[in-house]
Amino acid sequence: MKGLILSGGKGTRLYPLTYTRAKQLIPVANKPVLVRVIEAIRSAGVEEIGIVVGETAPEIKEALGNGQAWDVKLTYIHQVSPDGLAHAVKISRDFLQDEPFVMFLGDNVIQGGIGELIRSFAASDWNSQIVLKEVDNPSAYGVAKLRPDGSIEQLIEKPKDPPSNLALVGIYMFDHHVFEAVEAIKPSKRGELEITDAIQWLVERGYRVYPHIHQGWWIDTGKPTDMLEANAHVLEEVVPSLDPSAQIDEQSQVDKRVTVQAGARIVRSVVRGPAIIGMNAVIEDAYIGPFTSIYHDVTVRDAQIERCIILEKSEVVGLGRGMILRDSLIGRHARVGRSTELPMGVKLNLGDYSNILI
Repeated sequence: MKGLILSGGKGTRLYPLTYTRAKQLIPVANKPVLVRVIEAIRSAGVEEIGIVVGETAPEIKEALGNGQAWDVKLTYIHQVSPDGLAHAVKISRDFLQDEPFVMFLGDNVIQGGIGELIRSFAASDWNSQIVLKEVDNPSAYGVAKLRPDGSIEQLIEKPKDPPSNLALVGIYMFDHHVFEAVEAIKPSKRGELEITDAIQWLVERGYRVYPHIHQGWWIDTGKPTDMLEANAHVLEEVVPSLDPSAQIDEQSQVDKRVTVQAGARIVRSVVRGPAIIGMNAVIEDAYIGPFTSIYHDVTVRDAQIERCIILEKSEVVGLGRGMILRDSLIGRHARVGRSTELPMGVKLNLGDYSNILI
C-alpha cells in the first residue's frame, strides 16, 4: 500500500503567515502539521509516500528531503495549478500504479492515527473507504448522506443545504478503480475535479465504498483559530519530557505537563502546561500559560503568554505584568513589545490580511 499526501494549497486563510511559509509546515506542538501526517501514515506501515506539491514545493522539499528522517521514501508530484483533489489523484497515477493507497490532506490533524483504518481496508474487499466526522458547519465541506443501513447514498461538495452533518475529513483509501472515476468525471462549477464526484461515481456504479465515522477530534488547520485549537488538542496528548541540556533555575516553576526541549533556558518564570518550550528558547521573568507552544530560538522576557503559538526566532519582550498575550499566532522573526516613548500608543507594522485586537 502507498500513501498520497496533498500539500499544494496556498493557505490563503492563514495570510499573512503563508505569504512566506507553506501552511503545512506551520508547527502544532512544535512539529509541522505535514510531519505529523507523514508519521501517521508511516505508523500504519506505509513506507512509500507521494506528496503533491504546488507553488511552495521548494520549501516543502527543503524541509522534508527524501523522507529518510521518518523512515519513508518520498516522491514529489508537481500539480501546476490547484485543479481539485481528484485531479491530484489523476496526476499521481504513475507513482501509485495499481496499488491501493491512502490519501491524506496535508493540513489535517486527527486524533488516534489511521493504523486501524488502513488495516481494515487492507483486510477487506472494499474499493474505497472514506472518513466522516459530524461537524457544526457541514456546508463548508464535502458532505455525505447515508442510507438507513449506513451505506453511502450521496456525496455533495460544499452544499448550500447540507443533507447531513457528516463531513469528509480529508482521509480516503482507494484501490485502482478510482482512476476510472477521475477520468470519467467533469470539472465542477468551481472548475475543479472534485474527489466527492469521483467517489459518487464509484457509488453509482456499484463499487464498494465504506464510510467510517470518526469519533475523536479532527481539525482542518486552515485558519489561525483552527491552528490554536489543534495545538491545544495535541499538547494534551504529548507525553511531557525534559531534555537533559535544558536549564531551569530554582526560582522557576514548571509543572509536570510541560515539555522542555534541548538547550532551552527558563529563568525566574512560571510555565503551566500543557505547553512546550522549543530548542534554545529563552523564557525569562515570564509567565507561559496552558496550551502554548514556543518554537525554537524564541525569546520571551518580561511578558505573559497564554494559549499561543510563537514561531521560531521571534521575541515577546517587555509587556510587563499589566498585559497578557493570549489566543495569538505569531510568525517567524517577529517582535512584540511595549513602547516607552511619549506619547504612549500602539505602533504596528502589519502585513496584508493581518488581524489585530487591542
